[in-house]
Amino acid sequence: MATSAQRIALTVSLFGVLAFLLGVIAENKKPPYGTPIKGKDVVICKFPSDPTIAMGSLSLVALVLAAIIGHVAIFYPYKGKSVPRGALFQSTSLSVFFVVAELVSALAFAMLLWATITEGHHRTSNIHHDMDTQCPTAKTGLFGGAAFLALDAALFWLVCQMLALNARADYLDEDDDDKGEYGQVYAADAEGSKV
Repeated sequence: MATSAQRIALTVSLFGVLAFLLGVIAENKKPPYGTPIKGKDVVICKFPSDPTIAMGSLSLVALVLAAIIGHVAIFYPYKGKSVPRGALFQSTSLSVFFVVAELVSALAFAMLLWATITEGHHRTSNIHHDMDTQCPTAKTGLFGGAAFLALDAALFWLVCQMLALNARADYLDEDDDDKGEYGQVYAADAEGSKV
């Protein structure tokens, strides 16, 4: 049976990979442009039916869930023992990776939101008075780039979880192995190493 740390890590991974896959699908299904239909003094853009906006929105939700669960992974009281935030963030590595995970998550969120809103705006505002319009869609690469950032964010949250578990073990003086103190050698170890 999986421990709570393993379940949380698997959940962060699941939502991170889901955000990545949905973002890549949104990028691949997005048409490069719509079809302009010229009318009297207006151009109406017709776009093919595709799941781009839905996939972008679902990718956004998966990213937010991965980030929320990433926060839970750091502050969760494993084995019923909570550790003060100050003690956790005495670890420089955890502090640095936490900030990087926050920044990458925010950047992925902003890019996914931008691409999804832009795509939705192009679909709803499809009547143009500029007779030379090409019926644009969201910029190519935004969904794909945001998808990779979402995956990176999930990986950074996993690294944060590992560093938080190390900081917890240091704070609580937990040592899961029975090898004794550093430098201490048991007689059984010394006898077993003779040639």
